[in-house]
Amino acid sequence: MTSISKPEFQLDTSSADALAVSGVLSFDTAAAALLAIRAALATGRRARLDLSRVRQSDSAGLACVLASVAEASRRGQPLQVAHMPAGMLALARVCGVDELMP
Repeated sequence: MTSISKPEFQLDTSSADALAVSGVLSFDTAAAALLAIRAALATGRRARLDLSRVRQSDSAGLACVLASVAEASRRGQPLQVAHMPAGMLALARVCGVDELMP
């Protein structure tokens, strides 16, 4: 299994079609998470960003997810967001950006 780790954040790149995020997506980890996700997107086609193992997130984590979707779109790689945590989804709805995520 290949993984990229930062404090409280981990990105599992072992699946050919998905990136699995686990841990915390917050102000402290979002910049590193976005860099790791961008690097993984550059290595090949990924159809899904799996957030099922994200245990904590905030607005910076939501911004990271949105930027990842935008990056994939720029590359011509549609990226579906799967298993978004309830708190992140609620924040996306309040901010009116939930429709930006496939």
